[in-house]
Amino acid sequence: MSNRISELVLRAAALQILAWFAVFAAAQEKVAQEKVKGPHVAEFSIEGAIGPATTDYLVRAMEEAEEDGAQLFVITMDTPGGLDAATRDIIKHILASRIPIATYVYPAGARAASAGTYILYASQIAAMAPSTTLGAATPVQIGGPGQAPPAGEKPAPGERPQEDGDAEDQDKAGEEQAPPSSTAMERKVTNDAVAFIRGLANRHGRNADWAEKAVREAATLTAGEALEMNVIDIVAKDQADLLRQVAGRKVVLESGDFTIPDNIAGLPRESYEPDWRNKLLALITNPQVAYILLLVGIYGLIFEGYNPGALVPGIVGIICLLLAFYALQVLPINYAGLALIIVGVALIVAEVFMPSFGALGIGGVIALVIGSVMLIDTDVPGMRVSRGLIGAIAGVSGLAVLGILLAVGKSLRKPRIPMDQVLVGRTAVVSDIQDGEVLVHLNGEIWRARCDQPLRPGQRVTVLEQQGLWLRVAPENQNT
Repeated sequence: MSNRISELVLRAAALQILAWFAVFAAAQEKVAQEKVKGPHVAEFSIEGAIGPATTDYLVRAMEEAEEDGAQLFVITMDTPGGLDAATRDIIKHILASRIPIATYVYPAGARAASAGTYILYASQIAAMAPSTTLGAATPVQIGGPGQAPPAGEKPAPGERPQEDGDAEDQDKAGEEQAPPSSTAMERKVTNDAVAFIRGLANRHGRNADWAEKAVREAATLTAGEALEMNVIDIVAKDQADLLRQVAGRKVVLESGDFTIPDNIAGLPRESYEPDWRNKLLALITNPQVAYILLLVGIYGLIFEGYNPGALVPGIVGIICLLLAFYALQVLPINYAGLALIIVGVALIVAEVFMPSFGALGIGGVIALVIGSVMLIDTDVPGMRVSRGLIGAIAGVSGLAVLGILLAVGKSLRKPRIPMDQVLVGRTAVVSDIQDGEVLVHLNGEIWRARCDQPLRPGQRVTVLEQQGLWLRVAPENQNT
């Protein structure tokens, strides 16, 4: 009966999931049909930290907009920075675009910090709204926007290749400007970031000296100052004003010079929002979510290993672990931190099955906390595991270890019973009588039993004596 109910529940859940996918597909189809076909201005947005989901969204949405006939891409941006790999992928796509791209720091109070400054410099048109800022492009550490590319990697489109003499000059400049405590690796990262952003500035005729200052000294500018110093091209109060100012401008594309149509302000504007795939990718690549999925996956597999056949912990664990590994492989993780988390969880669970009076459990909590702090190897805002979440996980794990210790202490205070007397006094049920042999059901097991009185199936009996694999029983309330 229970198996039948479980089967019905699984079928109902599967039908519900299929129904959701059908609704999603219908909604996406309706949105696709409503999109403008023909010449138009395509609008995109970058909000928050830049990560793999941002790259996926921009690349796929721009390809779709180009197929629909877009004449200009407008990226509205408000970001504190982002990951090096994602930022470079976006910049390569911008530089290789066959359609001009205007990156617009908007609304008032928005910023294009760190990775946002690189993207702004890479765009064919750089624009800002009043009361916005850009800059602070100093690489925070290896894994930040200025990470040196691996050996053999080609420079990004628009980036000037370094020659031997240039490298020597840059190393000298880095040694002069870098503080005495900076390491050789930090100087290399900074110099690489400087070369990268200067190449972007030279491509579009913008202020390369200030770009270098933004990297080396974390300099920032307001919109008005950026326009005055030739860091950006336009200060526009809104999107309509931006389109009026870009009309007729000449920009540099990979294919050569290009003039933006004079009627660009009169074209319809179409907003390309992230679809469900982008939203799911953004969710699972959030460091907080990836961290929780990792812990749930590890705990699930461990409990499935200790309870074979439970299924639910194993299924949930595998799904969560695969999602966590997908997220972690696109995030800058520290593998020593990941190993410490796995060891910590294993030690906490081992405390349940091999009580060590706290040695395993406390060691596990310490390893879990240290590994969680080390897990995400970047200082980019929004790309680290929250200290509050780590504290909550540590608190719950500590309480679990405390509960285990209390349970172990309580069990030690109980009187010890010989193994051959554990079942004495328990109540069993006669399950069958075969050729005079009585079989009783006790604690989920079938035992052979002897009785001095006749018994019938379904009758309740009391265990009087345990003799190896045999039990001596008597009808309930009639034991002697």
